[in-house]
This record gives sequence, structure tokens and C-alpha cells, in this order.
Amino acid sequence: MRAMGFPVVSYQRYDNIEDCVERIEWLGEHRDELPFDMDGAVIKINRLSQRQTLGSTAKAPRWAVAFKYPPEKKESRVLDIVVQVGRTGVLTPKVIVEPVRLAGTTVSAATLHNQDNIDRLDLRIGDTVLLQKAGEIIPEVLSVNKAKRPEGTVPFAMPSLCPECGSPVVRDPDGAALRCTSPECPAQRLRNIAHFASREAMDIEGLGLSVCESLVNAGLVKTPADLYSLKAEDVAALERMGDKSAQKLIAAIDKSREAGLARLLCAFGIRQVGQKAAKVLASHYPDLDALTAADTEELTRLPDIGAITAGFLTEWFQKPQSQHQIRLLREAGVDFSSHEEKKDDRFANLTFVLTGALQKFTRDEASALIESFGGKTSSSVSKKTSYVVAGENAGSKLTKAQSLGVPVLSEDEFAQLLR
Repeated sequence: MRAMGFPVVSYQRYDNIEDCVERIEWLGEHRDELPFDMDGAVIKINRLSQRQTLGSTAKAPRWAVAFKYPPEKKESRVLDIVVQVGRTGVLTPKVIVEPVRLAGTTVSAATLHNQDNIDRLDLRIGDTVLLQKAGEIIPEVLSVNKAKRPEGTVPFAMPSLCPECGSPVVRDPDGAALRCTSPECPAQRLRNIAHFASREAMDIEGLGLSVCESLVNAGLVKTPADLYSLKAEDVAALERMGDKSAQKLIAAIDKSREAGLARLLCAFGIRQVGQKAAKVLASHYPDLDALTAADTEELTRLPDIGAITAGFLTEWFQKPQSQHQIRLLREAGVDFSSHEEKKDDRFANLTFVLTGALQKFTRDEASALIESFGGKTSSSVSKKTSYVVAGENAGSKLTKAQSLGVPVLSEDEFAQLLR
């Protein structure tokens, strides 16, 4: 590897564990001097015959053990605190710091989450802060070095008006989040349109955030319903778009009219109504009108729909701006009917876990079939799991199912249940 130009750390071979541990500690102390980033070290048995004897579990070899170093921490100075507005109207503070190299990348900003977290840290513009990457990925502020605080700093307070549109903000009664109260907020508008078009929602291919931003900035789109009145020639005139790209996008938008109730509900961006809840609702109501007529008590009788989610649903449908959006989508020819075919309730109150490589179905196809018969799927095995469907090379989930006594179905046995 070295002869081919790769930067490498010379491995060391020892005949005792104490020297291995000492080497790991040395690497940890000198990792900043290495020509690449690293976050851990591994002790391996060197003799191949011993490796074969020790074998492996479903997840890892028994002949190797990894040590992970604590996250790298560095100080930087706070240049500013800015507030961003998300798709659901939540105001999120973000700290801007002097750029610093941290765990392999240059960090110049970190989220502060909310006012409560800022107050806990007592963080101010001009402070020196200690940074690390949570999970080696997301930059976060650990603490403030108050000994280095310059004179004249003042505590930071979140704004009482939305920084994007100037509308009043309110605090969630059930949490620390502040929200903009305006449904016409430009920041929410862009993110709402991008979410509406996203893969888990209406799945409009080619309509990512950058294209949405171009459409909004050009004044072509103000609401998701405006997408359905776009003309190819208007889209082709946008930067980085041509006739062919524009025609493809218009075709994808037109196709999304038939996406169905489950995708539409997800696209609305109602709090706590994601793909799973949307499918549950679409499997119990034939169309949007029937769902809109349901009250909170009726909704809570559905599986996986609790009182809080039901409250968010009824509240959203009662808003004048929501009713306006539904009317515009109806006029645009969007299909409000459910495409979730529910054959019978043979899997009612049953939970399935899929594991291994399935040959006759994709995971999505198998999950959809289970849900169409009234069942649920889960990603983890527990005592409450009804069946585990095991394909080829099933791993730890199969082992856990066997240890808990959960019935395990082969793919053929699962197919038999579907007949």
C-alpha cells in the first residue's frame, strides 16, 4: 500500500495485551499528526488459524476488537447567532463560529436547538466555546469558556417576530419550540413546496430544493397547487433548465396527480403524520372528504393514531388556509381517493418483522401486502412480534426471534398466508 502511494500507519505486532493498549493510547495522543483522519484503532489476532478457531458472530469477528476514541473537541469564537425558520415554522437558532478543523471537516456553524439550550449554556456573541461532533457528524456546542468572555457581551434572546416575514411567533405548549404563526411565511413556503414534491410525499422526480427555490424566486409557484399550472416554456426559461428537462418535470408533476390519499396526506406536512400514519388513515377512509369529516374521537380508534396526532389532524383541516389549499388542489385535478387496497383483516393486530434477502418480494412490497391485510411491520424483534419472515442470510433478528420463541416463517410460508 505504501509503495502505491497510500498513506498508512505502520501496524505493530505484540505478544501481550498491555503493549497493545499502550499502542492504542499512543495513537490517540498523536492522531492529529497523521496524514488522514481516524477515530479508532483495532486489535487483531495475527495468526489465521487462530482466527478460524475463534470464528465470528453474525455481526463481528471474535478475533478482532475495536477501540473508539472520544470525540475530538476544539475551541472557537462565536461570531454571530442567527435564527432559521424551518418547514413547519419552527425557529431554530444557529451559532456561527470562526472556522475550525474538527473530526475531518471544517466547522463554521452548529445548531443551538432552542432558547432553553442557549440559556443553559449562557452562550453569547463573542464567547469562546468548546465544540465537538455528536456521533462524529453533527457539530454541537459543549460548553462556554467564561474565563475568555470579552466585556460588554449580553445574553441572547430569541426574536418575538419571525425573521423571515415579521409575523408574531408563539411557543409550543408542549415543548421548547417557537413557531411562526403565518402560513404565508416565505421560509415555510419554500420548504413546504419541496416537502410536497419529495420522494416520501408526492414523489415528483426532478423537483428538488434547488428547482423549487428557482420556481419560487421566479414567482411561478407560491403554493403546492401552483405546480399543476406550470407551463413547460416557463420552466425551460429558468437557470440550468432546458426544454427537455422542463418537459420531463411537467410530466412528473402531471403524473403526481394520481399519487393517492396516503401520499397526499404525507405531502400536507401535518405534524406527526408521516408515511406510516398516512397509510393507516388512507386504508380506513376512501377519500379525503371522508377523512376530513372524522372527529378526534373517531380518529383515535384507528391503530397507531393517538390523541395528539388526531388533534393535529383535526386542527389542520379546520384552518382556513388548509381548506383553501385543498380547494386549489381539487381544482388542479389532484386525486383525493385512497389507493390503499385493504383485502381483509387476516393480519389484524399482528406485527411482522422482515429480515434477510427476500427473493419473491422487495421489502416495500412485502410491507405493503402485510398492511393491506390489516397488519403492521416493525424494524425490531420483541416479545410482541407475531412473526418474523426470514429470507436468505438472515442475521441477528432471526437469532433473537429464535431466542424469544417468536414464530419464524420462510418466504414460501409467508406467501402461503397471503393466499
